[in-house]
Amino acid sequence: MREPTRLFVFRAAHLDGCHIEPGEAFHFHFHLFDTRHEALNVLTSAFAELGREGLGHTRGRADLACVETERLRIALEATKESVPRLRVEFVTPTELKSGGDAVAEPRFPVLLARARDRVSTLRSLKGDSPLEIDYRKLGEDAKKIAMPRCDITHIDVMRRSARTGQRHPLGGFVGVAEYEGELREFLPWLHAAQFTGVGRHTAWGQGEIRIVEPQ
Repeated sequence: MREPTRLFVFRAAHLDGCHIEPGEAFHFHFHLFDTRHEALNVLTSAFAELGREGLGHTRGRADLACVETERLRIALEATKESVPRLRVEFVTPTELKSGGDAVAEPRFPVLLARARDRVSTLRSLKGDSPLEIDYRKLGEDAKKIAMPRCDITHIDVMRRSARTGQRHPLGGFVGVAEYEGELREFLPWLHAAQFTGVGRHTAWGQGEIRIVEPQ
């Protein structure tokens, strides 16, 4: 926490390896955790300027054709219906830490803790009142959740800063994990984590997860 957490997340993994031809349209998603109108206006202007300055490896220019916005509010109360199991897909490289060290597997207590802390931190940075939750109880309840399946692959990814030339590791694991137990109180946190991301470097698209509730 030496630097404030950024109040945004890029979602552009679908553009990995793509070559955009002249005149061809492309899009990316941008999650902003700041409801002030002026923040959105500043960002829109910044993206327009970035397009004029150049994007990507070849610094190709792009016009900001349109911006579609949607507001979303997620309640963190437990769902009414029982949720005995669910599957979490780790879409982009995810690095979770516990006790300062990266974990090899996304055991549920660690996953839930990082999702909870991410949401709580974003809320505090906006100046909102603290969440009225029992952190200790939530953590103890999370220990009761089993992980009968874990099919993940660890990959290494590097990001090079065009400004400083420094290289930064963005690696982690991708794949699928399934969890069993009474998950109704945790489901809202995981739904929120689909937008906020979990773990390190979420602003740059790392830690993207997708929740699948088995039928």
